Amino acid sequence: MTKEANGLKVKAYFKSGEAWIWINASAVTLCLLMIVGIISLLASNGLAHFWPKAILQANYQTPNEQMVIIGEKYDSESISRIRMQESGEPVPGDAQFIERHSIKMGNKDVTGQDFKWVTAAFLKDITYPRELYRIERTEWGVFYGKLDKLSINGVSTPQPTLDAAFDKAVDKVSDLREQQEHLEKTVVGKINAKLEKLRLKEKRLQLNGRQMTAAERDDINRERAVLQKQFDAAMVKSAAMVDFLNQDVAGFVLADGKTVDMPLAKIIEQTQPNNMGFLGKLDQFLHNIANFVSDNPRESNTEGGVFPAIFGTVVMVLLMTIFVTPLGVIAAIYMREYASQGRITQIVRIAVNNLAGIPSIVYGVFGLGFFIYVMGGSIDKLFYPESSPQPVFGTPGLMWASITLALLTLPVVIVATEEGLTRIPRALKEGSLALGATKAETLWRVILPMAAPSIMTGVILAIARAAGEVAPLMLVGVVKLAPNLPIDGNFPFVHMDQKFMHLGFHIYDVGFQSPNVEASRPLVYATAFLLVLLVVALNLTAIVWRNKMREKFKSLEH
Repeated sequence: MTKEANGLKVKAYFKSGEAWIWINASAVTLCLLMIVGIISLLASNGLAHFWPKAILQANYQTPNEQMVIIGEKYDSESISRIRMQESGEPVPGDAQFIERHSIKMGNKDVTGQDFKWVTAAFLKDITYPRELYRIERTEWGVFYGKLDKLSINGVSTPQPTLDAAFDKAVDKVSDLREQQEHLEKTVVGKINAKLEKLRLKEKRLQLNGRQMTAAERDDINRERAVLQKQFDAAMVKSAAMVDFLNQDVAGFVLADGKTVDMPLAKIIEQTQPNNMGFLGKLDQFLHNIANFVSDNPRESNTEGGVFPAIFGTVVMVLLMTIFVTPLGVIAAIYMREYASQGRITQIVRIAVNNLAGIPSIVYGVFGLGFFIYVMGGSIDKLFYPESSPQPVFGTPGLMWASITLALLTLPVVIVATEEGLTRIPRALKEGSLALGATKAETLWRVILPMAAPSIMTGVILAIARAAGEVAPLMLVGVVKLAPNLPIDGNFPFVHMDQKFMHLGFHIYDVGFQSPNVEASRPLVYATAFLLVLLVVALNLTAIVWRNKMREKFKSLEH
């Protein structure tokens, strides 16, 4: 076959369109493989952090130092001999590449370092003692050691029953700590909220120029006295519980043979990974994941869980959806069904499409300047003058973050809704009007039901974008740590003015602002994987809803 014939055959093949089908299929497959690869990377590196790792004990002997190491093997690498020599580290043997391990030794309050890189060839007598404990603490991170003594209510526990008594005592202390935290956050928090309302009530009367009557003053003073008495009683009870928690002490033997006393009140959880079988490790693995999802962060977000960030992300996305959906649908309906299709409407459509391409940080600056300083400041002057100089809505918060993201995703909803409206057959509209229905009834009973799947498509795209946005939120409401959730038991229950945590910002903070980079690295993967799962869950919920609408209103198309 000649070269010309081959060329004609190739041209005919491309002209038939079959080549483009294969190219598109290959591109889609490549994209899917990349997505699966990214999710697998996040899952493997994130979930591996929660699997209980064996605790090694070894003698580390180099020409420069000799010490006993207790900890978990965290990472490994091969480093060139030349590089080790340049750094002044002792080099074993004559191999060109030296294997090193990063050992998580914990005990930062004792040793001053959490991790240590060791040369594998200098590790001697490696063992995995079953009696070694891994302790999660309220501060200073993880602790490793061997339980040596236990004092409960001033009474020492005998050695044969030491481990069982320790487990029982830690569980008891954990329950008491939860009660104490509930007392401070819930009971004392409600009392403080009521005291603050009384203070603002007095100040409001002063600003209005009205003099309180003796009866009103007596009522306020009486209520304040009752609340103050409740507050003092709660604080005394809390202090007594703290003292009770701190009286039980456990002693641990460290790698160098020294004994360290630790109050049980500082222990969150204790495990013996070397003493676990596969099923025990699997149970602990699931328990660790549950704690990560349900606990509050600790140690500058490098320890603990991410529940406030999950809660803040979900609440913000739901509020954003509530704000953006009616605005986007109304705008699309007006431009398609009511506005004259002239040059002005065309310019508005171009402007809406251009809004979708504006960098998100610009929306954050606009939200900070207009929503917070202008609108929020005006609301404070009109409705909350008694709170001055402390702002209520004139400061970044949940409501302004939700509205800013609603503005950010508004073009997506408008475009998707308008596309759905254009696909509705004109005969259906005219038939409805011909049967005597008004334009409003036609819109409500014919047009909107048929456009519902397109509206939900726009909402899905809006949720997917808003859930992962970080840059604008840094200006309009998200913070590193929010001790209180935006929803609680105090009226009005949903605090739209309150700052909140967000999974996207949490990833940024842990990954780039952490004081302990090595410890926080797996948490970055785990939090990113959790954010992906959350976005997928929100989108799947919207997709299921859209499919139900599509089936429900399918009969209207026939």
